[in-house]
Amino acid sequence: MAAPVRRGRRRVPSTSLTADGWRPERAVVRRSAGNWTLQSTLHRHGLGPVAGVDEAGRGACAGPLVVAACVLRPGDAQRLAGLTDSKLLTAAAREEYFELLTRRAVDLSVVVIPPREIDRRGVHAANIEGMRRAVAGLAQRPGYVLTDGFPVRGFGAPALAVPKGDLVAACVAAASVLAKVTRDRIMVELDERLPQYGFAVHKGYCTPVHDAALAAHGPSAEHRYSFVNVAGAAAAARGEPVLVHNGASTPSEDPVVAAGGGVAS
Repeated sequence: MAAPVRRGRRRVPSTSLTADGWRPERAVVRRSAGNWTLQSTLHRHGLGPVAGVDEAGRGACAGPLVVAACVLRPGDAQRLAGLTDSKLLTAAAREEYFELLTRRAVDLSVVVIPPREIDRRGVHAANIEGMRRAVAGLAQRPGYVLTDGFPVRGFGAPALAVPKGDLVAACVAAASVLAKVTRDRIMVELDERLPQYGFAVHKGYCTPVHDAALAAHGPSAEHRYSFVNVAGAAAAARGEPVLVHNGASTPSEDPVVAAGGGVAS
């Protein structure tokens, strides 16, 4: 009786021909480059330019939502050392990085979405559309897009949702700085027109000072009326009974809108 033939496992080459063409070699991601690792790996495998996208003001109940897209120079890690999530930087550090990014970035795009559009679309839908508009506003179509936290389609390029992207990917951190500084400047300008709300201090987020101003003066045209606390303040200003929202149901599926606020971003 002949011995059974042992079939060895066929070795698949790292680069193989597919129906769409050549499949690139599998990328090996190393952590040695810190928050530049992911985009450096994508660049090394011919998938650049890599755009990072992030927003500021998602959880605020007043002021615009600002979304930014940014493409960094692959060799700028030293010049941008310390770049991280904008919320972890001081205001002075954010301003310094903002000026540096506007000079050093390969490409950048900033989109400002006013409160009225947020109310019409819902904050999450407005955010997604803002991300698409920011990427579309880049001078060169990116080869890859990195987003912070949740997946987004419609960029016209491959995209990857990166958990805590503004900490993990430098280009996302850059976008967060561009969005945050742009929005903070807008809120300071609004404070000059509407000093009774204290926008320069809390930047439109839900704080005791902001809530007290809403109760005393009612909401302005710069507030988001789709947020529960603003809608309640508007009803109170009209002398209507205010219903306490218990979280059981909401006209929006977005938890930020349901809660009437959120963490600063």
